Formats: sequence, structure tokens, C-alpha cells
Amino acid sequence: MPSSPASGQPHALPEPTTRVGRAALEALVTDPSKALVAFDFDGTLAPIVADPRTSAPQPGIVAALADLAVLVGTVAVITGRPAATAVGLGGLDRVPGIVVLGHYGAERWSDGEVVAADPPPGVALVRAELPALVDSSGAPEGTWIEDKGRSLAVHTRRTSDPDRALELLVGPLTELAERADLKVEPGRMVIELRPQGVDKGAALTSLVEERAAQPVLYAGDDLGDLPAFEAVAALRGQGVPGLTVCSSSDEVTEVADAADLVVPGPSGLAELIVRLTERIRVRGLGA
Repeated sequence: MPSSPASGQPHALPEPTTRVGRAALEALVTDPSKALVAFDFDGTLAPIVADPRTSAPQPGIVAALADLAVLVGTVAVITGRPAATAVGLGGLDRVPGIVVLGHYGAERWSDGEVVAADPPPGVALVRAELPALVDSSGAPEGTWIEDKGRSLAVHTRRTSDPDRALELLVGPLTELAERADLKVEPGRMVIELRPQGVDKGAALTSLVEERAAQPVLYAGDDLGDLPAFEAVAALRGQGVPGLTVCSSSDEVTEVADAADLVVPGPSGLAELIVRLTERIRVRGLGA
């Protein structure tokens, strides 16, 4: 994690490759009081690990978010995990005023409380049938099921051939999702079956409207983050400055291709947050 230089001048901020991204970053530095900065969890705030139950934030990144939170209007996390799980794994309750939208926006954690509707009945159907389906698919040893409460995910990262395992699973899982009226969400060596009608784009848009926020920054790393990138683009069309940031990996290139700014994984995002906080503080002092 970088520290402020002795001269009091901030480190240089990474520069977005797009004109609209550069304009949004400048707006965020200049007028942060109504800004909304939102982040995915796994692969963005936290490095990807073989067992998501052992996930932990990039060292120093939660403290960096806490520093940024006192300068901007809203800090949020939008994740496919249950909201309380992300808070517990990440220690996110240390970030003042943070809002955590779990299950792609179907759950909301704030001030220590979770608000969520009941999951649709298709989730129970998938929970009942998924173990036998995985066993009969021919997927290799190491394939395992994560029950998130409102959705279920099948992981292949621990197998000897994760891509082949996904190939074997995608057809049966798609058929099961159709019968259960759920959506298939592919990710980094994982396929998730989750309720229809919720995604990170809708969650981000709703929070922006609730907070009358602008400018907006969203950072993510996986295919499930692309709807949030699309939401940022739509907000730009309404006059809201927006910046999309990719926490890059070799596993998913589509997100980097769609982003205004690419940083090298969670470590690069931690550095970006620190530098952004430095720049806002210096700008506020009139430097």
C-alpha cells in the first residue's frame, strides 16, 4: 500500500483510457460529496481463492475504503454473495456508512441489519436436485456446490481441468435453471443459478437514484459485473459522470475490454483507492 509522499503532493492517479472516464474521475476528485463508489467483492476487493469460504480482503483495502468513506457520499459493495457473508468475511462494518447489496441486490446490509425478501421457490428445487445432477454429469473430482441461500453455485476451480468440468456442467445446469425459472450466471470457474430479475446493474442504478448520487464509480472483475458497467453507461446518458474500473485477471478479458480503467487485480485497486483519497484531500486543501 503506498503512503503519501513527504512533500504532501499526491501520487499520480492512474489515467482512464476513455474521455468519459477521465471526465468522471476529475468530477469525483473535484466534487466527492455526492459521489457513489461501488465495488464487487471477490476478485475486486478480495483475491480469488480456491475455497470462497476462506476469502479475505486484499491487505489494507478495508482501511483504505474507510478513509475514502469520510470523503465521498456513499461507499457500497455489490456482490453475488449473501450480504452478511461479505460483511463478515471482509470486516466491511469497519467502513463508515457502507451499504452492502448481496445476492446481486436482492439483499441489503446497512447499520448491522439485513433486509431481504424470501427467495423464489425455484431455489429449493435446485437445492434438492443439484447434488445428483453434479454426480451424474461426469464432472471431475473437486467439483463442489456452494449454497448461498438465495442461489447455488457450482465451482470447478479445485478440479484438475476446470474448463472441461464447466463444459460438462453447462448443459445440465441450464436445463435445471429453466425448469426452476432461475438464471444461469457464468463466472470465473463457476456457474451460478440465481433468481431472475436481479443483477448488479439494477442494484447500482437503484442505489444511485436513492442517493441522488453523482459522479459514480464501479469496480469489478467478472462477467456478473458487466451489467453494472452497462448501468454506468446508461447513467452517463442521463448526464451522470461515470467511471468503470476493471480489477484485471487472465481468466476474464471481457471486463477489461469494457472498462475505462484497468488496474492489476485487488492490489492495484487498493492502490487506486489510496491515491484517489490522497488526491481528494489535496484538492480539498486547495493544492
